Amino acid sequence: MDSDAESEPNREMAERPVLVGLIPQTVVLDDGDQVSWISDAGNLRVEFDVNRCPFSSNVFQAPAGMRLLSGPPRPGSKAATYKYKLWLNDQLVGHGEVILREK
Repeated sequence: MDSDAESEPNREMAERPVLVGLIPQTVVLDDGDQVSWISDAGNLRVEFDVNRCPFSSNVFQAPAGMRLLSGPPRPGSKAATYKYKLWLNDQLVGHGEVILREK
């Protein structure tokens, strides 16, 4: 059985992009904001440096489809950039950063 693509070899095919995942490089938080991460692709883990984390926990984990919320920054957290690692199904898939703005 021949497909249309095989019967017309010079025919151009249209591309239909599919967004699989988007990892923001930087998230900026104002006073009273929190970060939200979500992935339908698998188990998600966000990990900040244990000695340099603005939130009450430095590790956030959730199964596929569940939203992770950082909660508000801890009182006394300095306006700065805080870097994190992003894991999907126990595979490191990227890095990001959270920037806390001054109050």
